[in-house]
Amino acid sequence: MAWIVAIEVLVKIGLLLGGLMFAAAYLVLVERWIAAWVQDRLGPNRVGIPLTRIRLFGLGQPIADGVKFICKEEFTPAHVDRVLYTLAPVMMLVAALAAFAVIPFGSVLPGFTLPDGTVYQIQLVLLPGLDAGILLFLAFGGIGVFGVALGGWASNNKYSFFGGVRSAAQLISYEVPLGLSILAIVLAAGSLRLDRIILAQADTGWWNAFVQPLGFLVFLVAVCAEAGRLPFDLAEAEQELVGGYHTEYSGMRLMMFLVSEFLHMIAASFLIVILFLGGWHFWGLTGSGLEVGWGGALLRVIVLVAKVFLVILGFMLVRWSWPRFRFDQLMDLAWKVLLSWGLIHVLLVAAWMYWANEWPVWTLAVANWVSLVVVWIVTALISPPECDNRPRRELGPVGNVTPVAVSAA
Repeated sequence: MAWIVAIEVLVKIGLLLGGLMFAAAYLVLVERWIAAWVQDRLGPNRVGIPLTRIRLFGLGQPIADGVKFICKEEFTPAHVDRVLYTLAPVMMLVAALAAFAVIPFGSVLPGFTLPDGTVYQIQLVLLPGLDAGILLFLAFGGIGVFGVALGGWASNNKYSFFGGVRSAAQLISYEVPLGLSILAIVLAAGSLRLDRIILAQADTGWWNAFVQPLGFLVFLVAVCAEAGRLPFDLAEAEQELVGGYHTEYSGMRLMMFLVSEFLHMIAASFLIVILFLGGWHFWGLTGSGLEVGWGGALLRVIVLVAKVFLVILGFMLVRWSWPRFRFDQLMDLAWKVLLSWGLIHVLLVAAWMYWANEWPVWTLAVANWVSLVVVWIVTALISPPECDNRPRRELGPVGNVTPVAVSAA
């Protein structure tokens, strides 16, 4: 029995690492295609299969980029802290990969009978049966903060340092509303296990995005900020910080940072789908029970991956469609808007669980939609005018330029 478990774990690790590296490489190509489409220009379409003249719509571009990173000179500036300089990207990559250990990629594969008569089932998650899976995911995500901060500190560069400080403040700030939105999901599902959260949505037929829209909105914004992508990439804003916390990095070290960023986006997409979009569940297609045949199990994997891919496309469209926030706006959004919205959402779900748990699920959905509209209107009414980027007509002492008369020579 032990050798079967060991083989299962090794196969899962190999498939997970290979699949994630392949996805990170070719999602870069997809994002460049989407950027070209949004900006009305040609994307990568030239590089094909190496040593041949077959172009295949630029599908060889990730291979060329990977070879370039591997063969590029590993230059270490003389002014950096060499130990922390090397440790930072390694820590960030390991944390990004470890977060996928608790993500279920489906339900359960049909079991097979062992020689001793026991039925052995394979769960499509690296660490099955972990009761605190969501907590472990958040813990690994928090480790990534140390990688960014160490990279900025060890580079001994003011731009890198500013990028590291920005990223640490951003990630720590947005973890608070992120945790509040997850807390409401845990209250409703009654479990910290991601597979149980999917089953809870499949049993009722109501996805949490429809039942808890306020929490979904808070989680969506917070997880985008945690992934560090536009419009939340203040840690590496090239217009202000050259390259941010990885300004001094090149070669494989830089590649580890870039791959980690993409893995964070993929992990965030999985979490959005699992917590709020039903995971592998789809009405009338995948069923709601845990035990399915091979066809049903594979169909659930396809549904989950398709949902994740659509969410990733949404991330990419946001990146090329939305302007970057100012840093004060970034912090105000976390502490003045999302934190209060998250607290209201948790209190609403907790009150429903305590007093109206026997009521139909749609009553919680109605209460959430009403609360979303109310908090949106109240926030818009009480938000200060400084939050508005549009130029004001009247002249004032702050943020306006007094016209100066220029005399003719």
